[in-house]
Amino acid sequence: MAAAEAAAGKTVMVVGIDDSEHSFYALQWTLLHFFSGRGLDPPFKLVVVHAKRSAPSVIGLAGPGGVDVLPYVESDLKRIAARVIEKAKELCTANSVADVEYEVVEGDSRNVLCEAVEKHHADMLVVGSHGYGAIKRTVLGSVSDYCAHHAHCSVMIVKKPKPKH
Repeated sequence: MAAAEAAAGKTVMVVGIDDSEHSFYALQWTLLHFFSGRGLDPPFKLVVVHAKRSAPSVIGLAGPGGVDVLPYVESDLKRIAARVIEKAKELCTANSVADVEYEVVEGDSRNVLCEAVEKHHADMLVVGSHGYGAIKRTVLGSVSDYCAHHAHCSVMIVKKPKPKH
């Protein structure tokens, strides 16, 4: 499908989302700046990707009782993914963007987004920034930093402005 879009002259833009306000801000910003006012034929094919963590990665080393909670964690992760995609659809609909492909892919966000870029032959990847400090970023890792260094396309990191007092 990405090859057909490229043949039609459209470039592909992948937007990575999770359940944070930062990623929804990035999606909203992208819709406003790249899609609004473009009518029924925007210059981009939009692909919205949510990386769903696997239940074992969430539980980690929970010990002997960890296996018992796997079905509950998996159910919760599926519910979160469905909610994330539903909210993305609402944002796209509210901005009159209908030609959107939505994907939920299990795995680490960094790898999922870089693989989505390859799969769709994307020219741009858009991710939000959580605005973590140096220590938190070192412990948790930065999806945007990883993608900026490893994705084979331009990467736009959208930062939500700090509230003005």
